[in-house]
Amino acid sequence: MNNYRDIIKAPIITEKSSTLAQNNTYVFSVDIRANKTQIKDAIEKIFSVKVENVNTINVKPKKKRVGRYAGKTQRVKKAIVKLKNGSSIELN
Repeated sequence: MNNYRDIIKAPIITEKSSTLAQNNTYVFSVDIRANKTQIKDAIEKIFSVKVENVNTINVKPKKKRVGRYAGKTQRVKKAIVKLKNGSSIELN
């Protein structure tokens, strides 16, 4: 993970994350191997903001079926990033 863009995959935009964004808290899908300090550094470099704290969630794969074929969804790691006061990120 040499590049910061390899750590932060995409923002997660849902109803819940939109209400969190009003409190300077944003949710991102991140690389599974990334730790909190790497996530903090990547957010600060990419968006030019100051990060107050980072919480992470490992989402386990769920079993899914399509007809007779069974499989699993992908493992995902989410990062909930709280920014310091006065900082904000514009997500479209």
